[in-house]
Amino acid sequence: MQTYVPPVDDYRFLMTEVLDFDRAMAELGMEVDSDLAAAVLEEAGRLCAERLHPLNRSGDEEGSRLIDGAVKLPQGFADAYREFQEAGWASLSSSPEYGGQGLPFILQLWLDEMLSATNLSFGLIPGLTRGACEAINAHASDSLKAAYLPPMVRGEWTGAMALTESGAGTDLALLKTKADPRDDGSHAITGTKIFISSGDHDMGGNIVHLVLARLPDAPEGVKGISLFLVPKFLPDASGRFTVRNAMSVGALEKKMGIHAQPTCVMNYDGATGWLVGEPHKGLAAMFTMMNAERLMVGIQGLGIAGGAYQQAAGYARERLQGRSADGSHGPVAIIDHADVRRMLLNVRAFVEGGGRWPVGPRCNWIAPTVTPTQRSAPGRTPSSRCSPRS
Repeated sequence: MQTYVPPVDDYRFLMTEVLDFDRAMAELGMEVDSDLAAAVLEEAGRLCAERLHPLNRSGDEEGSRLIDGAVKLPQGFADAYREFQEAGWASLSSSPEYGGQGLPFILQLWLDEMLSATNLSFGLIPGLTRGACEAINAHASDSLKAAYLPPMVRGEWTGAMALTESGAGTDLALLKTKADPRDDGSHAITGTKIFISSGDHDMGGNIVHLVLARLPDAPEGVKGISLFLVPKFLPDASGRFTVRNAMSVGALEKKMGIHAQPTCVMNYDGATGWLVGEPHKGLAAMFTMMNAERLMVGIQGLGIAGGAYQQAAGYARERLQGRSADGSHGPVAIIDHADVRRMLLNVRAFVEGGGRWPVGPRCNWIAPTVTPTQRSAPGRTPSSRCSPRS
């Protein structure tokens, strides 16, 4: 396995030569410049390369396991997550109002790219948590925000979204999970969800599920779906979250390449949950999280492609096969063959040209209300990888 090289030089190039990062930060009054941002990304890259990448293969081979109803992550994952959380990476771009660091969102995207390139099974856990935080912040009551957002933003608790059912995959209008009101304002959630990424694990802390379900008076179709916050642990009489909620893992899903990710079948057996947003408008509220995850899915593809390119280029420099183009000597590294170089350059062109330029309909690379500024840099290219041989 090739050692992962974080593309920090590319990030620095984008900040200084494309995004005019320092000027934008100054205009916003943010005390961060490209040097500080690059230092943050270098440290993030070191964590991904030295701590998470070595766990990727072993984690996929071992996989998450369901033992006596409890999910156990592969060896090393829980310790690595605690290091990740304690170092503050989970709160990188989140609002300081709830304990986040409030750094520019583009740094979050680049961290997500490196997480995806080195260990996607791991990276899905903080990624889903951040999406859940966005939905809670946008739609939940003030009391739910106060109780759940600070530990989730800090990464002490994690999040998951529960949409899919065996009979309601892409067609959520067929959703059958029920939510029965209780006198105390909570609801009893009953149903089964499948393909719930990060649904359960043994890293400690609460796991906050955002669950789509139907109230008794719900109209048919997607207009009758509501959203509920359903935590793994409920508060006890002293306010500490120690009471186990009525939810359990029925099975673990097997997904190619991310066997370490605890993707669960979740059973909710009258689990206690609280309404998020307005009744029957849960799908719109959930789309806050889904849109955040869609952006992350794009970054995942970019990260995986970039990591695959590095592995392929490294292998091509080491694998000996055939003779040189003029037939004078051999065997030669396969990177000496023109067609291999063509394939590598195709991948690299996709990664660097099609992915690294943060341009698109959601260009809030600094903050949600800021439109990115771009300027061209004729004749300049990132210096870190100028050819497939480098």
